[in-house]
Amino acid sequence: MSFTLYPAVDLRGGKCVRLYQGDYGAETVYDEDPVRVARKWRAEGAGWLHVVDLDAARTGEPVNLPVIREMALSVDIPLQVGGGVRSMERLELLFSVGVERVILGSAAIDDPRFVREALARYGDRIALGIDARGGRVATHGWLRTTEVTAEELAKEMVRHGAETFIFTDISRDGTLSGPNVEAILSLARACGKPVIASGGIRDAQDLLRLARHAGEGVAGAVVGRALYTGGLDLGEALKLLSRERGEDGR
Repeated sequence: MSFTLYPAVDLRGGKCVRLYQGDYGAETVYDEDPVRVARKWRAEGAGWLHVVDLDAARTGEPVNLPVIREMALSVDIPLQVGGGVRSMERLELLFSVGVERVILGSAAIDDPRFVREALARYGDRIALGIDARGGRVATHGWLRTTEVTAEELAKEMVRHGAETFIFTDISRDGTLSGPNVEAILSLARACGKPVIASGGIRDAQDLLRLARHAGEGVAGAVVGRALYTGGLDLGEALKLLSRERGEDGR
């Protein structure tokens, strides 16, 4: 299995921002122009972009849709986009502006019938975003924590056709404290499907730790704050991952 690096572009109020542990009150604005950011990551070698509409995740309103459309038009690599997608209309709207893969999160808890229909209709163009706090699934921009475990939800979604998962340990997100490799591996083993890791990645060594589990289902990593603060150089990280794949034959 290959390992893909996904630079994160989080949108709030039309700007590129990062939150600390999902706290909307702990926001840092990194760039006023997310399209410029998308072009930068593409120029440095990114093969995908991971985009989250934080406004939509919180309120359900797709206020950043024009920005997402412009990003899709401005780079020749695919975008996976999540945040507040709770209806087929919203999902198809994202596809219509050039998004390649849509991430469904809260809907898996709130409206499993919609998620089942989306999976049946669009298959691997749907990713299931599972965000957990203390092992329990959190929804609605991480403002609500449920009693459902990440592994329980993943297994249920696989039964309905889910092929790709994005797992975020909220306690690590934006903290640069390192990924929760144990939890990521546990989820991959439980669901038997590719899992993209998100949250806490500090540097290239963290990426290598994850990439070495590609054969066990860890399919990639979303990187945010480390790229924006300079702790991780995208081009160098991609070269390192390429060398690692060459050495171990993946």
